[in-house]
Amino acid sequence: MHTIIHPLRPARRPRSADVSSSPAGHRKPSYDCREQADAVKLTVYVPGVEAAGVEIEARGPDLVVTARKAHFVRVNWQALHLEGAQRDYQLRLRLGHGLDFGALQAEIHHGVLTVVLPKRVPLRSAAPARRVA
Repeated sequence: MHTIIHPLRPARRPRSADVSSSPAGHRKPSYDCREQADAVKLTVYVPGVEAAGVEIEARGPDLVVTARKAHFVRVNWQALHLEGAQRDYQLRLRLGHGLDFGALQAEIHHGVLTVVLPKRVPLRSAAPARRVA
């Protein structure tokens, strides 16, 4: 008895899924998000990115980190299908309203971007708390 094995075909995805997963040719970087007692520490791995190529933006409860690589065109340029590896990075995270986005601190060192977002101090009401016996 003969067996015919058909090659696997990639599953087709709707075009809308492709557009939303990589806006404007960006790719999602690897990251680590840790909650500390007074802040949230975000570590984003963006190899090949310098400090001038990093843009951090707060949009309501969301944090958007865009990291652009320096693109060099070599004299002996040939297409080697490296377009995917040379894309810029974009990370969108919903962190909520409990963080002070205006006081964030960021630094980049050897392709590792570290962002520290302090937590907001809860507002205490002017009226003293009443105790019920």
